[in-house]
Amino acid sequence: MARGKKYKALSERVDRERAYPFQEAMDLLVASKRAKFDETAEVAFNLGVDPRHAEQNVRGAVSLPHGTGKSLRVVVFAKGEKEREAREAGADEVGADELAKRITDGWLEFDRLLATPDMMGIVGRLGKVLGPRGLMPNPKVGTVTQDIGRAVTEQKAGKIEYRVDKNGIVHAPFGKLSFTKEKLAANLLSVTEAIMRAKPASAKGTYMKKVSVSATMGPGIRIDPADLQAQITSV
Repeated sequence: MARGKKYKALSERVDRERAYPFQEAMDLLVASKRAKFDETAEVAFNLGVDPRHAEQNVRGAVSLPHGTGKSLRVVVFAKGEKEREAREAGADEVGADELAKRITDGWLEFDRLLATPDMMGIVGRLGKVLGPRGLMPNPKVGTVTQDIGRAVTEQKAGKIEYRVDKNGIVHAPFGKLSFTKEKLAANLLSVTEAIMRAKPASAKGTYMKKVSVSATMGPGIRIDPADLQAQITSV
């Protein structure tokens, strides 16, 4: 793929073989803005786990202190009092059987799907549609819950989900390049802390092997994992 002059200039500033101290990496990330749109800041954690083993399948969710910079469309399966609770919290759509039919018919204009536990009988029938798109609610990440109002509020405020892939890597967005360096840093530290807390008891050796951040259109910037983790204990 052809790269523009600005990308090449940015790449020349980044030493691909060096793992930068946290603050220096964040400076490089903020300076990497080059697109006309508001690029997403993303992080990749290369973890010392074997996802083939269920007990090492790192997965969870974390609320970013400064949000994602994106307005999420949240849909909820709920009835009665929980339906009212979801609507008051700001859910974009709330329903049950009629909502399931819309999704079955092809309507997928939403970013998150939440459900109360009693609705999973209906939601379960949508697995073939929702599963491949990563939209199936799951109690492990808080998208199946009785506290539906709080869940909607968290999703709207900037709660992200993360899951290790088959190569042992967790990819996660943590803001927009329009954010200040301080806000991006705080968001990244929150994600890092969540990943550290999710360390499987059976994981052996070095857990956080490599970490890199990048903008949507920018080069990857490696961060020294030890320095990154040190930032968590210092805040």
